[in-house]
Amino acid sequence: MTHLFQPLTLRGLTIPNRIWLAPMCQYSSVDGLPGDWHLVHLGARAGGGFGLILTEAAAVVPEGRISPQDAGIWDDAQRDAWARVVAFVQERGSRIGVQLAHAGRKASTYRPWAQQRGSVAPDDGGWATQGPSPEPYPGFADPQEMSPKEIAAVPRQFADAARRADEAGFDVVEVHAAHGYLLHQFLSPLSNLREDGYGGTLENRSRLLVEVVDAVRAAWPEDKPLLVRLSATEWRDDGLGVDDVAAVSRVLAEHGVDLVDVSSGGNVPAQIPVGPGYQVPAARRVREGAGLPVSAVGLITTAAQAEQTLVTGAADAVMIGREGLRDPMWPLRAAAELGVVPGDGAGARVPVPQPQYARAPF
Repeated sequence: MTHLFQPLTLRGLTIPNRIWLAPMCQYSSVDGLPGDWHLVHLGARAGGGFGLILTEAAAVVPEGRISPQDAGIWDDAQRDAWARVVAFVQERGSRIGVQLAHAGRKASTYRPWAQQRGSVAPDDGGWATQGPSPEPYPGFADPQEMSPKEIAAVPRQFADAARRADEAGFDVVEVHAAHGYLLHQFLSPLSNLREDGYGGTLENRSRLLVEVVDAVRAAWPEDKPLLVRLSATEWRDDGLGVDDVAAVSRVLAEHGVDLVDVSSGGNVPAQIPVGPGYQVPAARRVREGAGLPVSAVGLITTAAQAEQTLVTGAADAVMIGREGLRDPMWPLRAAAELGVVPGDGAGARVPVPQPQYARAPF
């Protein structure tokens, strides 16, 4: 019996296996609208057997986009465009979630393959950015410090996006509070230098995240899961650490979060010891410290490695990122490598090839 191909039930949703597609920006939207690229990209991974597919970061307001080419879910046209993708993915047998995001001080940047780097100027289609404090991310434009009124608007923006996500048919929403984007900026003592109720102590720095979670949970159906992505460490002694994130996760569990998607870094430059499964130990510590299901992500590349991550209790699911870009059928390949086939009596739910591809089994 493999762990990878066991279903996982969160609230009223049963996800058919523990191999999930990590959210990865495609920088291929116009006016925040997902298009044919997203249909083909995400649909192919659904055909490949991923149990849960998370979209790229979808901005809850226009100024929350990482780049001008980012997807959004701040208006009904975007909702309707996502609905087409959602239906296609679900028809393939996968579940699908949308990552709700606001980039804060890391917004309005050039997409990775542009010749330019750094912030996009307003004259070139960019916009002024905001953050908890006027501290810029190195190499980016100075953000404006958010006023209390502007902070108070953020939970409503996320809640409105969650409502649209439900109307589009999404099975899951994930609040993005990692990788140096707005909610992570508030969490971190390295980017949040405020002296009001949103700065200083960890409780204060996590206040906006908790308010966002409360607002999303109120707008999102009770029987649908709510995930939060967190950077468990900033890889700096003076930054946010795993124990801090475990403590925040315990609070999030009390506010209706069902699983924490554990990643790391992104808020400040740091020396990160990248290697196979390098973030798995952090996922384990958050899981043990928060008593909440977690997913692990980061250079998980082989079926055996992914299975071991679950067998050892480090995580409840694995997020596959770059390997999912290289191979849309990674779950089908993993099943073959582990010797698990549909109907083997092990109780596992193993994806089967789409009938159009059945003549080319692994």
